[in-house]
Amino acid sequence: MTWDNALKIYDEIVASCDGFERKGKNMIYTSSNGYMFTLLNKAAEIGIRLPKDKASKFMEEYDTGHYYSYGAKMKDYVLVPETLWTDKDLMVGFFQKSFDYVNSLPPK
Repeated sequence: MTWDNALKIYDEIVASCDGFERKGKNMIYTSSNGYMFTLLNKAAEIGIRLPKDKASKFMEEYDTGHYYSYGAKMKDYVLVPETLWTDKDLMVGFFQKSFDYVNSLPPK
């Protein structure tokens, strides 16, 4: 998938969510409470931040792994397989869960 197509899908998912918006021009992300919680990297991959137990379950259920951005493993982030991107309800649900998670953390 091209980066422009991935950006379009990412923007559509974020636009369907309540309480946050997409940020960044080169580094695309969402943030709340001082924490980033979703990312679109240069490799056109979407990552979401989840609590450790939910991250492990996500990776097992969707046969994926940790998320990397700019060559660095992102703590608490999982790589969202492209096969899930077209399921807007599922993606919005995971973005909302990620949003809820960072808002449960102490503010930065």
